[in-house]
Amino acid sequence: MPAPRAVPAPPVPRVAPMRRSLAPQPWENWARTVACEPAHRAYPVTLEEVQAEVLRCAEEGERLRVIGRGHSFTPLCHSDENQMSLDRFTGIDGVDMAQRRVWVRAGTRLHRLGEMLADRGLALDLFSDSKQQTLAGAISTGTHGTGRAVGSLSTLVTGLRMVLADGSVRTFTADDGEVFDAVRLSLGALGVITHVELACRDSYRLEVRRQRTVLDTVLAQLDDLRREHRHLSLYWYPFTRHVQLITRNETTAPATRVPTQRFVQDVLTDNVMGWGLSRMTRSVPAMAERSSRLATRGLRDHHWVAEAHNAFAAPRWVRYVESEYAVPVANLGLVLRQMQRLIEALQFRVHLPVTIRFAPADPLWLSPAHGRDVAYIAIHMAHGMPYADYFAAMGDLFDRHGGRPHWGKLHDKTARELRKLYPRFNDFLALRQQLDPRGVLLNRYLSGLLDVRER
Repeated sequence: MPAPRAVPAPPVPRVAPMRRSLAPQPWENWARTVACEPAHRAYPVTLEEVQAEVLRCAEEGERLRVIGRGHSFTPLCHSDENQMSLDRFTGIDGVDMAQRRVWVRAGTRLHRLGEMLADRGLALDLFSDSKQQTLAGAISTGTHGTGRAVGSLSTLVTGLRMVLADGSVRTFTADDGEVFDAVRLSLGALGVITHVELACRDSYRLEVRRQRTVLDTVLAQLDDLRREHRHLSLYWYPFTRHVQLITRNETTAPATRVPTQRFVQDVLTDNVMGWGLSRMTRSVPAMAERSSRLATRGLRDHHWVAEAHNAFAAPRWVRYVESEYAVPVANLGLVLRQMQRLIEALQFRVHLPVTIRFAPADPLWLSPAHGRDVAYIAIHMAHGMPYADYFAAMGDLFDRHGGRPHWGKLHDKTARELRKLYPRFNDFLALRQQLDPRGVLLNRYLSGLLDVRER
């Protein structure tokens, strides 16, 4: 395995002194599934301050986890010792218009990144459906959209600058060979990502179409749908045959006003009505099936044209918990039919839709799409509802079809199981040991996940 090469970091102008909390500050993730009170939380504004904080933790024999916006459902960011937020380390540092590449600071939120790129006449080939995630948090967990040619944001990364556990700064590019396929999706276990270089393209627009259809029809046409559409998403409502099919295709047509039907679904149906149905289901779990059927009544066929960075995300007001697995795309039809039978036979009290998205094979060591085309299947349960039995039953089903878990979503996989699912898993563990032998950038959860003995 080639050793990463050291590259001097460019100077970063100081804007304000680093702020650090002086007393434990409660922290919880968006889904409220993880909570902790770290003794220290740092808010660096320069690369040097990131280095100083990493060195302090290493010298004091403590651990450090970097937090984004808390959109991971798993305890990746849990820490009772030290956390670092890059909320004050944002923006675009450099643009190469000839190569269509940009260097972005790691704390930049995805919605701001889309806007800043658009101001420069640029766009990404893929955008997430979450506006609030930070760039580093998104690529570190394998955040993905749905695409015929591009699956995850990590695959758009052409360069990374990281502060390693010994305080040194290294830049990784394709020149580092296979190691580059490890650092682009690393769970924050290899170093603190400070800058990300992304491959961009000229700005473009997408025509978004939403169609109400039925599951059997979609499965019968799935190969054609994946071939014909640049981006394809499916939302299947349990206890019903109904599916909302969403396609996004490039167009030269001008952007249009957001149709009333989109406002009705995004705001009234998915959020206002969704909030009410979730509260009702928590109070009367037996209403789950009826709630799922009621939710489909707000589905209508409609379409609009938007700039690419505005064509994916929708507001999320209803809290939920989520698990997601990537299964070989050829197995999708069988998996969904078996899910349907299990949900109905075991009467799981679920009313939120099952989301299906697609990604092509990629070479990233820890990518759920490593080496194979996949369908991502995401299951949800409203916040406050019991979900353990539902997630366990679906997880067993995904296991039987070679499913790999999304790192930021709830799952029960151990290092022993992950070794069988990821051909390069042991290589990743070896690289982590090389870059952070003392486990400065781990926590108890990651130590178990990556087979590191707790000290």
